[in-house]
Amino acid sequence: MKEKVGNFRWVVVALLFFATTINYLDRQVIGLLKPTLEKELNWSETDYSFIVMCFTASYAIGLLFFGKIIDQIGSKLGYTISIIIWSIAAMFHALAKTSFGFGAARSVLGLGEAGNFPAAIKAVAEWFPKKERAFATGIFNSGANIGAMVAPIMVPWLLGAYGWQEAFLITGAIGFIWLIFWWIFYEIPSKKKGINQAELDYIQEDDHEDNTPIAWSKLFTIPQTWVFIVGKFFTDPIWWFFLFWLPSYFSSTFSLDLKKPSIHLAVLFTCTSIGSIGGGYIPGWLMRKGWPVYKARKTAMLFFALLALPIISARWATDIWQAVILISIAASAHQAWSANIFTSVSDMFPKNAISSVVGIGGLAGSLGGVIFPYFIGVILDTYKANDNLSGGYNLIFLICGSAYLLAWLLIHFISPKMSPVAKPPKE
Repeated sequence: MKEKVGNFRWVVVALLFFATTINYLDRQVIGLLKPTLEKELNWSETDYSFIVMCFTASYAIGLLFFGKIIDQIGSKLGYTISIIIWSIAAMFHALAKTSFGFGAARSVLGLGEAGNFPAAIKAVAEWFPKKERAFATGIFNSGANIGAMVAPIMVPWLLGAYGWQEAFLITGAIGFIWLIFWWIFYEIPSKKKGINQAELDYIQEDDHEDNTPIAWSKLFTIPQTWVFIVGKFFTDPIWWFFLFWLPSYFSSTFSLDLKKPSIHLAVLFTCTSIGSIGGGYIPGWLMRKGWPVYKARKTAMLFFALLALPIISARWATDIWQAVILISIAASAHQAWSANIFTSVSDMFPKNAISSVVGIGGLAGSLGGVIFPYFIGVILDTYKANDNLSGGYNLIFLICGSAYLLAWLLIHFISPKMSPVAKPPKE
């Protein structure tokens, strides 16, 4: 009788899911405390943009560092170092008294949080065959939405019950609890005790790739690397905007009280979880129907790019729920896009290069995340000075809705079939 394939790989996904949830909970806290901190510390929109830029710039540097080092030391140790750094930095926000202090704390937070996705994508490639990777990525990536969903409920409660310093301390400490479970349960499949041979064979069914080492500098000469760079540069900044400015948008436009738990933001980020998981499922379903990997991936990504367009019409929303619905569709489309652009790396590259490529593309996304917040700050301060803040958000929504389709068209031009790197350049 044939041995049944085990399911320990889904335990791995659960660990990655909770790490990503904590990752986004920690980075979302400041967006929810923004109105309180603006009053206490007299921040302008430009001051807040500076703080966001400190995070994204440091995140960019961290991605480059962690992407390369995780390919060398492995996902288990790399993840451990990452979450220790970001959890300590999250707690250090409680000591900040100036915008410079918050900028410094955000910089260290960004450096540590940068390890999350290179480690998680590598772990998925280690534990899943290609046909399941997008779905697994979609599940763990939905932790970003859960973290952003929990934050609008948890943070205002902590703010009201204890104060803003305690909100940073309590949320920052959660990462150390996760670390205990990660260290106990995670190991690469070939070394993991307790999984059956059938599951190991299933995981390794794609392990016929060329594992010739790829020189890090040579990655920039490969078109497939630029597929990921473009996909991240044009779309990551949109997610940063959703995370860091949506609470303020709803507060200024629809008078949402951010000192109370927000059902509107919770609903929005719950919807994005559906987008993340559905975005991972659809290309796998198309592959099971016989579609080539690249065709399934690109068709799904085009569909998600089109789904982002309706956010442009948020300018005509007359009540908060209309805006929530339109932005929820776009934010869900982003997460579906994200599950696939991440998985495209393991479609195209061998396992020993995945974290490096994710780091490089993540760097590009973060550079976009540095540039875009600057323009957001300038746009909003300019429109606020003219007593037309909603007009500034309307312009930003136009950019958000168009970014994914532009990225898809550029990806198609760079590598129409997103072909695997068959013979990597040697060291």
